Amino acid sequence: MTDLAAVPLADAQLSEAHPSDAAELLVLQRCCWVPEAIANDTFEVPALHEDLDTVRGWIETARTWTIRLGGRLVAAVRARLEEDRWEIGRLMVAPDLAGQGLGRWLLAFAEQQAPPEASSLVLYTGAGSERNLTMYRRAGYQMTEPPANPLGKHIRGAVCLTKRT
Repeated sequence: MTDLAAVPLADAQLSEAHPSDAAELLVLQRCCWVPEAIANDTFEVPALHEDLDTVRGWIETARTWTIRLGGRLVAAVRARLEEDRWEIGRLMVAPDLAGQGLGRWLLAFAEQQAPPEASSLVLYTGAGSERNLTMYRRAGYQMTEPPANPLGKHIRGAVCLTKRT
């Protein structure tokens, strides 16, 4: 299991998210996804259109972890079991702290939280999100076809990556 002492930032604190974290998560999410929208040439990114109630909702329906540094929310990730897939999403690191290994650490942590019945780890990113794609490939993910979506649509320009457990 990932050791909290191994968090790349000294004094960083990992905890489960609570509904009271929703406003800060929403702000962090928007800070992180605007550059992704630009890199992918679309603002049709769900993370940019969620409201406070939506964020509270996914805090309550998915496992969500936050990392704080000196009280400031600097990173987060969520995951949930969908059939036999551990779907990891909303992996975000404050832009001023990007490149320090926090995203890689948080991804590994989320992977380790997968329940035994999960046969794969699945995540999505934009086809133009080169930094994300590089990190996910280094972590062992491969591009795959997305699982069947009951709504019959996927986000334009998003790619699905999968890793077997």
